[in-house]
Amino acid sequence: MSNFSSLADGIGMRPAKPSDEPFLQGLYQSSRADLQWIDGEAELIDTVVANQYQVQQAGMGNQYPNAMHLIVEKTGSAIGAVSVDFGHNEVRLIYLALIPAARGRGYSKVVLQAVQRAAQQVASSLAVVVWRNNLQARRLYLELGFRVEETPPVADRLVWYPSVAFS
Repeated sequence: MSNFSSLADGIGMRPAKPSDEPFLQGLYQSSRADLQWIDGEAELIDTVVANQYQVQQAGMGNQYPNAMHLIVEKTGSAIGAVSVDFGHNEVRLIYLALIPAARGRGYSKVVLQAVQRAAQQVASSLAVVVWRNNLQARRLYLELGFRVEETPPVADRLVWYPSVAFS
């Protein structure tokens, strides 16, 4: 399996620990700008975000009990998180988020390429579901060779297939 501890641009990934929980909660909140549009007091919005985070965590745990949950770091400081499941028929990218200050700098591309290399090592496709309104992420996946395979109403399922000559 790929070595995730040292990637390009000073990016690395390590297993998430219980002590990362406050970071993960804040990261989730920063990645859900849609929930900030709720018409209500700040306390209500915080409660909804916290509940949605718990639902996400429980859902990942139930659907992908063997998934790897990793913290993305830039020169040793946490900047994001990624969850990947190495299933029987495919590798599934379940979650990828970066803190606002790290977005748009190419770090997601570095992380995705590392996950692609890992999928290639196990001769498996790599699948991800992308919300239709997440145009920047969709553009990146397509740039990295993912293809749209399913188009349900709200999100698309994109799949990358390994080739013999991945660089």
